[in-house]
Amino acid sequence: MVVGRFGDPNAVLVVDETGDLKKGVHSVGVQRQYIGTAGRIENAQVGVFCGYASRHGHTLIDPRVYLAVSWTDDRDRCHAAGVPDEVEFSTKPELAADMITAALNAGVPAGWAAADEAYGNSSVFRAHLREQRLGYVLAVSCSHLVPLDGGKTWVRADRVAAELPASAWQRHNAGVGSKGPRFYDWAWLDDVCTDAAPDDGGHQSLLIRRNTTSGELAFYRCWTPRPATLAQLVRVAGIRWTVEESFQAAKGQVGLDQHQVRRRDSWHRFTTLALAALAVLANCAADAIPDDPTDTGLIKLTVKEIRRLINTLVLRPIRDLAHHLALVTVATPPPSPSPTSPLHPTPQPRTPAMISNDGCRIRQPPFETPLVGWTWRGHRVILCMLWTSLQI
Repeated sequence: MVVGRFGDPNAVLVVDETGDLKKGVHSVGVQRQYIGTAGRIENAQVGVFCGYASRHGHTLIDPRVYLAVSWTDDRDRCHAAGVPDEVEFSTKPELAADMITAALNAGVPAGWAAADEAYGNSSVFRAHLREQRLGYVLAVSCSHLVPLDGGKTWVRADRVAAELPASAWQRHNAGVGSKGPRFYDWAWLDDVCTDAAPDDGGHQSLLIRRNTTSGELAFYRCWTPRPATLAQLVRVAGIRWTVEESFQAAKGQVGLDQHQVRRRDSWHRFTTLALAALAVLANCAADAIPDDPTDTGLIKLTVKEIRRLINTLVLRPIRDLAHHLALVTVATPPPSPSPTSPLHPTPQPRTPAMISNDGCRIRQPPFETPLVGWTWRGHRVILCMLWTSLQI
């Protein structure tokens, strides 16, 4: 579904992580760890996700739950959470590499990979992408050591930026954000070699971004299997933000963070269902983009607005139809108490019902019964999957 609508050979596979705060200790992967959503160390569950972004749209396509060493070393705890014995400890970059490999092996068209510092600082992760012949623009920390002069000199990334002349900076648009085009100053050094200087036939470089207002710097290690332009690298660096937007949409619209499960397989089932619902919304939002970019003054049909339309046009009509088709029975008086047991009448079963204006008893439809274990956001997931079946 995603490839059919968003597929593009120049698409970008974006990997990132997100966490959910938890109170207990039994849910799979839960422990005290740093999560970006809270900005501090909390008792939380962390998942690593792979997103797909192209000029047609973007969404999330694959999840992995992160298990720290404290989990994989405790096999009894793993068994209680449904973690198979063959699952061993994997770092977050290793989980990201596994998802990218799975996507490429499944025939997902992509020409690039992008990620933040947690993944870009990993030389193993960068080497894995080069083995896949997948170009990358990966953020690295300011203290990252950059190999220069054929690997003879290693210099911190921020020191490299400090020694650049003013003529080295060029202003480029990194893409359209919520407030319009995002212009930054960029410097590009193409004399960077790989960590071990292998002869892979690719092209290594260091990309530096400078905020035009604050002067804040960001650094990227880049590799391409064939020569690339600065504009191409800037595009890939700017498209990484789409995974953050996908996280926000997944949690706000399809209940990605609303699960109440403890086992590993349950987590993957719920998360996969949420990602499928998000893909439906993303497809609908992409189809709603007009060919004519002229401003019509109408509200843009974003993922959020598409979800509201589905609620209005699909869920409410179904509920109204259920009310109209509800079984109608004439209300009858309750039976009199048994003469043999006047003080202890036999309780009669009662069916949840409503009394209409004409005196008939109308049995309530099943839609009025709350779904135990589901939140109201979880209903959106079911709704979106229903919408998928209607489209098919």
